[in-house]
Amino acid sequence: MTEVVHSVLAQTYPDLELLISDNGSTDDTEDVCRALAKQDDRVKYHRQPENIGLMNNFIYTMRHATGTYFRWIGDDDRVHPEMASRCAAVFDADPRLVLVTMGIEYTARDGTVSVGGYYDGTALGSDDPADRFAEMMRLLNAGHLAIDPLYSMMRREVVAAIPRRNMLHEDEIFAGKLALAGPWAHVHDVLAYRHWPDDSVTKLGKLLNVPAWQWRMRNALQYKETAAVVREADLTAEQRRRALAAARDWYLTRQWKLIRRRSIKLVRMASPAR
Repeated sequence: MTEVVHSVLAQTYPDLELLISDNGSTDDTEDVCRALAKQDDRVKYHRQPENIGLMNNFIYTMRHATGTYFRWIGDDDRVHPEMASRCAAVFDADPRLVLVTMGIEYTARDGTVSVGGYYDGTALGSDDPADRFAEMMRLLNAGHLAIDPLYSMMRREVVAAIPRRNMLHEDEIFAGKLALAGPWAHVHDVLAYRHWPDDSVTKLGKLLNVPAWQWRMRNALQYKETAAVVREADLTAEQRRRALAAARDWYLTRQWKLIRRRSIKLVRMASPAR
C-alpha cells in the first residue's frame, strides 16, 4: 500500500489528489491510510462501511474525485513520476481527447515481466466513433498487452457520466463505451507498473458476485450488452451498421477461440497417458 501511495505522491505534476477508497478491509489498511492522510493533505481517505463490491468501489472513486483528469490505480501497482505530467501535456495539446493510454509493465504471479501498450495505430484517435469502436473491438481479441484503456488517464467528467453494469468482462464493454465517447491518444513509453493476476473466470465471477450461469454464457452476454450500447449511441445509421458489424466480428472470433481451446482440452483428456 505505501509503495503505491508514494509513487503517486512523487508525481512531478503540481496539482494532485489521491483518493483512497477502502472497501471494508479487515487488516491494518485503515490505520496505514489514515496515517498517510495525516502526513500529506493531498491524500483523501474514505472507508466504506461495508464491502460495496469491486465495481462499485471503482465507480465511487471516479465520482468522488475532483480533478479534471483521473486514473485508477491498484493497491499493489505504481506509476512513473512523470506519468501525470506526460499525460496532461497530451490532453492540453488536443482538447478532443477523452483519455490517454500509456505503456505498462506487467509482472505475472511467477515474476515474468511483459511490456504492454505497444499500440501504434491511428484509428483510436479518429473523429469517427464507429472507427474508434471497431478498432477497440479488434484490440479486445489481441490481448491485454495491446492497450489498456481501464488504466489510462481519463477526462474525468466525460468518463464519470458513462453508466456501468456489474457483469463479467464489463471492463471490455466499458472500453467500447470509452471508444464511442471520444478520441484517444497514446504515450508509448512505460509510465505505469501493474501486477497481472490473470485470474480465472470463476475467481472473477466470485469477486464480482456474478451468478455462475453467467460465467458459461459470458461471451454471448457481453455481445448482447455491447450491441445494446451501439444501438443506444449517438451514431448515424451507417456508423451504427459498421459498429454492429465490428461487435459481431469480435464475438465470432472470441467464440472460435473458446471452442478451439475446449476442443484441444478434450483431445488431451481423451488421449491415452504415455
